[in-house]
Amino acid sequence: MIYPCSDPATWGPSLDAAVHAVERGDVIVLPTDTVYGVGADAFQPDAVARVLAAKGRGRQMPPPVLIPDVRTVDGLAIDVPESARALMEAFWPGALTVIVMAQPSLAWDLGDTHGTVALRMPDHEAALALLRRTGPLAVTSANRTGTPAATSAADAQAQLGEAVSVYLDAGDSPLGEASTIVDATNPAGLRIVRAGGVTQEDIVGVVGEEALLGAPEAGSE
Repeated sequence: MIYPCSDPATWGPSLDAAVHAVERGDVIVLPTDTVYGVGADAFQPDAVARVLAAKGRGRQMPPPVLIPDVRTVDGLAIDVPESARALMEAFWPGALTVIVMAQPSLAWDLGDTHGTVALRMPDHEAALALLRRTGPLAVTSANRTGTPAATSAADAQAQLGEAVSVYLDAGDSPLGEASTIVDATNPAGLRIVRAGGVTQEDIVGVVGEEALLGAPEAGSE
């Protein structure tokens, strides 16, 4: 079911429905600043598995985790380099996903992560309002693998159908482009693994050319 989520004055019941769905372990679709996302409670393995199944993706491509603020990073990650923190400070909330080493004690199963987690704080008022209530959500782009990412709730529903219990509709995605992904797990430096809403020039402007390894790869979530 699609729930309107454009106006903070009236979106309370819609967010309530999404929160209850997340608590039940259901899959939801939510708006973000980049594209619409399909997600679930990051700490419910069965729910994360349903996200991957809805998308038609296996465990070898684990979903990123959306968080409500920068403070959450240290509860989910370890050994975060200062260069990665500088990028978070510069571009969060925003279209930058940062791969870091996950806290080994966390009781979650996002897939074959090899001990890492991809984190992002979206620049979208409704998404942040939801995340403040749910906590971290495992979220990937709301589309079937191999098809374009959804930039509206209706587009997401057309692709994902009844695999999703709640669709939050906040209109068209402001950016309409996936986030840039930076891998910060290599002590030798940062690597841009996917180009997106934050450019390489933007990143170099914060951390310097010497902090980067290799060139970004094109691709979609």
